Amino acid sequence: MIGYTTIGVQDIEKAKKFYCDLFAEQGGKVAMDVGRIAFVSTDKGGPMLAVCEPFDKSDPQPGNGTMVAFGMEEKPQVDAMYARAIELGATDEGEPGQRIPDQFYGAYVRDADNNKLCFFVFG
Repeated sequence: MIGYTTIGVQDIEKAKKFYCDLFAEQGGKVAMDVGRIAFVSTDKGGPMLAVCEPFDKSDPQPGNGTMVAFGMEEKPQVDAMYARAIELGATDEGEPGQRIPDQFYGAYVRDADNNKLCFFVFG
């Protein structure tokens, strides 16, 4: 259903590197780059994350309550993605852990532009 999600960034090159490095093990790479916006994907034809310097050239402002969540297949992948994000300069917003017993395991970080990310697995 989702083709891509866009988040605002201040430094497009830094953001492309962060997200490509973050998803490197899943094959993450820039699928399309048109200057002030670039689309990062792990699967041709799959959902993408667009990093974008705002058109109006104002500072990017993450939405209050806005978060991009990335589904994983197993809990160790959630742990690894959280650790990798922190290693790449993200800040902690909630260490990996069971949030809803037997239903939802997740971890939360913020990137350099304060965009909130979640890595999760159901079950």
